[in-house]
Amino acid sequence: MPKAYVFTRYGGPEAEALVDVDRPSPDPGQVLVAVRAAGVNPVDWKQRTGYRRPGESGERDFPAYFGNEVSGVVEEVGEGVEGFAVGDAVFGRPVVGGYSEYALVSVDLIAHKPDALSFTDAATLPVAAVTAYDGIRQLDLPTGATLLVTGAGGGVGVAVVQIARAQGLRVVGLASEAKKDLVESLGAEHVASGPGWTGRLPGGVDGVYDLVGGDVLEEAATLLTDRTRLITAGAPPEVVEKLGGARVARVRTSERLAAAADLVVRGDLDPQVTQTFPLERAGEALRAVEEGHARGKIVIEVAK
Repeated sequence: MPKAYVFTRYGGPEAEALVDVDRPSPDPGQVLVAVRAAGVNPVDWKQRTGYRRPGESGERDFPAYFGNEVSGVVEEVGEGVEGFAVGDAVFGRPVVGGYSEYALVSVDLIAHKPDALSFTDAATLPVAAVTAYDGIRQLDLPTGATLLVTGAGGGVGVAVVQIARAQGLRVVGLASEAKKDLVESLGAEHVASGPGWTGRLPGGVDGVYDLVGGDVLEEAATLLTDRTRLITAGAPPEVVEKLGGARVARVRTSERLAAAADLVVRGDLDPQVTQTFPLERAGEALRAVEEGHARGKIVIEVAK
């Protein structure tokens, strides 16, 4: 039977398990993907604790799959599917599956993988890169403006920095001292996180892309006279709205996935995959992200 890494209830790491599952079958408008790689994101472990995305409703069935971005090969197509065929290399956001050997993906949230893009890199795009891309478009800062990115050394942060630099923005990246080399290699000016970080900034900022939330978000807000230039993917809507900012407005379409892939193919975005793990070690991959020490992006690779 196919294997999947799941959580069997809400809780901590003790709720996780690698289990045998039935091979899913695609409903109309879906494709079944034989997974080659799955991206690891903070939202994955947060969902294990009971977190629900804004607008997400209904009870979660257990066991529940980890994972929100996959790449692989189309194994089966559902009724009414056009534009995708068995054998196509694809990437997208799964409806069912993730850290698994098979995943179901809606045709609204899938795109063809360019030949120049590896399965491993493609698996970093549906959440991390598209979130970065959406936020940069939402801020709409003029060329030459200065953007502060909090959490600049994480999976989304490295994408934000690179896309912003490709748009002609000056970028200041807030990250731990351990991630200084990574942040600077992407073209950003590094500022060490920790108490008093605002006093270490090299001048003013015109916009803030927050990936941390909490006190860091509140401190970052004080740097702006125009709070409409404050967005976050690291705090709930009600928190940032009180500060005059907004959540990143996600555009979940196949077209956005294709745009993110094009950034990689053009050389404007390196997904910065710094570690890969086999499916059997998915728990280790998730711990690395959950504990906040991961540099860049972590990906689970699934054997053919």
